[in-house]
Amino acid sequence: MRVASRFALTAAAVAGLLFALLPAAVATPGRGVTSVTVFDRVVGDTQYVLKEITIAPGGSTGWHFHPGPVHGLVKKGVLTHYDSTCAPDGVYRVGQVIAEPSGPGYVHIGQNLGSTPLVLEALYQNPVGRPLAVDVPNPGCSFE
Repeated sequence: MRVASRFALTAAAVAGLLFALLPAAVATPGRGVTSVTVFDRVVGDTQYVLKEITIAPGGSTGWHFHPGPVHGLVKKGVLTHYDSTCAPDGVYRVGQVIAEPSGPGYVHIGQNLGSTPLVLEALYQNPVGRPLAVDVPNPGCSFE
């Protein structure tokens, strides 16, 4: 009885650990991405965060969605943006603005396919207490 209980407890612990790690293992985190927070303020139940984001040549944001809307401005380089159908939904150059809706219904990825760093300013309007972005698995695209 004691061996069976220990086995059951060990099996449950291993299953729980695998379940906890599975989303991280299949998510597609960004690569070549750095950011600096310019400001971070809470007004009511909304957190406003302005970040300067740099994506190195060949880098990407990884597949993700945002709990709140995001508005961005390309300061340097070119942003190539794809939606979950694997189709590009925009190519943004210096001075152009991008608006990303919120929620898991808008899974997307941003890539720097150029040879120079891409620099964006992004304003997040986020529900307080939520992450700015949620990494998700590749929706089946042949890239990233």
